[in-house]
Amino acid sequence: MIKTKYLSDASRKIPAMALLCAAASPAMADGMSPGLWQITETVTMNGRATAPQVRTRCLSAEQANDTAATFTPDDRTGNCDRAEFQSTATKLKWRMLCKGQMDMDVSGDFTFDTPKHYSATIQSKGSMAGREVVNTSVAIEGEHQGECQ
Repeated sequence: MIKTKYLSDASRKIPAMALLCAAASPAMADGMSPGLWQITETVTMNGRATAPQVRTRCLSAEQANDTAATFTPDDRTGNCDRAEFQSTATKLKWRMLCKGQMDMDVSGDFTFDTPKHYSATIQSKGSMAGREVVNTSVAIEGEHQGECQ
């Protein structure tokens, strides 16, 4: 749950929460490739898309072998409930509902198509007093680049 005094602060933090979920590597039945991953993220907030952002991240074998732990956000406030959770060798789907100053509905849908590629969408909706104030979607593509440097 993102707590904030100002809506503008929350609007900036919601995409950051989604991007944190996307920062690691998925696992496959045959094993995921640990190492350096290139992650391309395109954020759409309230109907407006941003330019794709490309970054890299080095993942350990432990991170690469546990999609549920790697891609499911933690509830650090105690204000969230897991509304949905499904995990297989090629898919991960979760949804969290959080209550607070701003209520949040955050979901992730990941497809791990090969040990060296995945795609995902993370949706975040925030509402105050029953009125939606932010609606964010993050489209993610991850590609294995090789060994960490």
